[in-house]
Amino acid sequence: MLRDSLRGFLEEHWNAEAAAKQSSSPDSVSAIWSRLVGQGIASLGCDFSEGGLREILVVVAELGRAACPAPMWSAALANLSLAGCQAEAAVALLKELHDGTACVAFSFGARDPDTNAGTIQLVDGRASGLLRFVEVAASCTHLVVPVEESGVAIVGLDGPGVELEATRAMGASGLYEIRLKQAPASRIDLASAVLDDRLLEAKLVLAGRAYGAARAAFDLAVDYAKERKQFGQSIGKFQAIQHKLANGLIALEGVRLTLDHAAHLHDCEDRDWRYFANAAVAFGCDALRRVSLETQHTLGAIGYAEEHQAPRHFKRVHLDTVALGGATEARRRLGLFLFDQGGTGLPQYNLGPAANAFRAQAQEWLGQNWSGERKADFDTRPFSKREFDAPFARDIGKTGWIGLGWPKEFGGQARTPLEQIAFMETMERGEAPRIGAAIQANALMMFGSPAQQQKYLPEILNGEAMHGMGYSEPEAGSDLAALRTRAVRDGDSWVINGQKIWTTTWWGKYMFLAARTDPEAKPAHAGISMFIVPMNAAGITIRPATTMYDGTFANIFYDNVRIPLENLVGEVNGGWKVLTGALAYERGLVGGGIVLKVAHAFEQLRKHALAQGSGARPLGDDPIVRDRMATLASEIEVGRQLMVHCAELAADGITPPEYGAISKVFSGELMERFGEAALDILGMRATLSEQMPGALDNGRFEQNLRHSLMWVISIGTNEIQRSLIAQRGLGLPR
Repeated sequence: MLRDSLRGFLEEHWNAEAAAKQSSSPDSVSAIWSRLVGQGIASLGCDFSEGGLREILVVVAELGRAACPAPMWSAALANLSLAGCQAEAAVALLKELHDGTACVAFSFGARDPDTNAGTIQLVDGRASGLLRFVEVAASCTHLVVPVEESGVAIVGLDGPGVELEATRAMGASGLYEIRLKQAPASRIDLASAVLDDRLLEAKLVLAGRAYGAARAAFDLAVDYAKERKQFGQSIGKFQAIQHKLANGLIALEGVRLTLDHAAHLHDCEDRDWRYFANAAVAFGCDALRRVSLETQHTLGAIGYAEEHQAPRHFKRVHLDTVALGGATEARRRLGLFLFDQGGTGLPQYNLGPAANAFRAQAQEWLGQNWSGERKADFDTRPFSKREFDAPFARDIGKTGWIGLGWPKEFGGQARTPLEQIAFMETMERGEAPRIGAAIQANALMMFGSPAQQQKYLPEILNGEAMHGMGYSEPEAGSDLAALRTRAVRDGDSWVINGQKIWTTTWWGKYMFLAARTDPEAKPAHAGISMFIVPMNAAGITIRPATTMYDGTFANIFYDNVRIPLENLVGEVNGGWKVLTGALAYERGLVGGGIVLKVAHAFEQLRKHALAQGSGARPLGDDPIVRDRMATLASEIEVGRQLMVHCAELAADGITPPEYGAISKVFSGELMERFGEAALDILGMRATLSEQMPGALDNGRFEQNLRHSLMWVISIGTNEIQRSLIAQRGLGLPR
């Protein structure tokens, strides 16, 4: 409601034309701020029950979107700093700020990580010094600035001893240098730790405003791609443009979600809010600048014109993401969290009472059933023998957890998506083998006959049967509608002939197989049907092959394989609906599964970086290692937030395909980046493969890198996913 209300207000009172004409002139800034005070935003940050950092981020994002330089950033910091303070000067300033008779400029002075920001000294109620990069100071009545080790000074900008000089930065006006020469000032005592928190809040707010600006320019580029024609068609049809814009949407969603999450934890006084805030800033500052550059590339020469809106947004993004140390300082602080004084691991998410309790229950079960000699024996096996463990599957089948999210009418527990995430996370941290056949089970519940549901679902639920997916063929990979495997009805049977390739669960009891039942159907996908094929049926030839990550897949030949008519899932020629429904379900989960793998591997890497070598300093003392690890940590938070958001969407129905694709693309490519980074950080020893003398964690790190390639190719290549994101998520033409 706040976002919609403010957007409508700004469209009326500060539209693009007004922004171009008025820019940051003192009179126009004062005028729009007075109007905004009337909207009730000037007091946000004083009382979190009325509006905290989350609401402040909504406001500044809309200001960034409208290219409006109203001093909300400074007002919010004044509120956060002085609310609850009983000093007369603080009480008076906040009263005037909220009723619109005062307007505040804020500077961090010597506390700014940028040492060029200047400093002041406060002696006997007089302030002297130089401050740089102060926003819209000519439109403000007061300056608030930290002094010495603790406390802030309040200086009247219309009083004696104050000189303002406008400066241009990134080719834009709006910043000022302030020279103070014995200017009258009031001191307000604040603890040093409080001011550290104000600095972090300030970074979040700047990132929020930069997000609004970047998103506005991005939306302009998307609209332009739909309208601009070259070579006889809109440029939005070109795959290069689609993928460029898909990358932009992925990054923007990551920034939006991590900023909102950090602000939410801040307002709830969560103990880990500072970690999540630094992660959001570390990712957001770099990501928004990349999006801003790619937006300009899409707009081309039209975006160079100063009267166009895009240059204003480009400048805003860069000014806000460089200020206060930007991403570099945020990564430094993440490094302190991860490595100083023994370091701290990635904070565990609060998934709510039910999911948290279930996580503890699952951890206890693993401690009793997947530990000690049993797990140690499993870990000695080569990777190809660790993909599945039948006794473990049957044991966990007794708990009913394979059907965590299934409706109760199918024997499931109808647990929430967040509880399912808690389970996935626990299984990953416990390094448990894979279980279940979630995609096939979901397809059976959605499209299977009552007889199929009664026959196959209990086997899956009890851990007694695994189902493979027989989709890809030599001429049908990403273009699955081109598949040629035939299924022909012959009396009371279907007869199947064809070849499937790259089948990973070839050793399962059943194959969930796509075959063509109408070769003349137009379009091609309209002639496909889905079948359940017992893998012990006559006429099946399996030729396993070793994958580059030491796993296995197989070429499978079906020669006159007969299955009963009742093994058809769904309707004849209705298989595309079954197939895509199952894949959409998987893509909604797979991104979360990947990022949980990365998070667990990150913890193993962090422990190695903390370890004291033979006479050598720990790797974690190296600032380059810290910076790289901090980058990975910030990206893991993006992946985790995309995972949680997919779960929230699933709780309201089905995750939109484009959102499952966003999660899958980001997390799959994060897994690749992590694998490369681990080798760089740990060196040659990390390249030693499993069961080799001296191999780190039995070759975990190099094997993770080889395995990561599968996640960007399987279930629809990331290139296909980017096209889906562009067309379904942004409305670009096919």
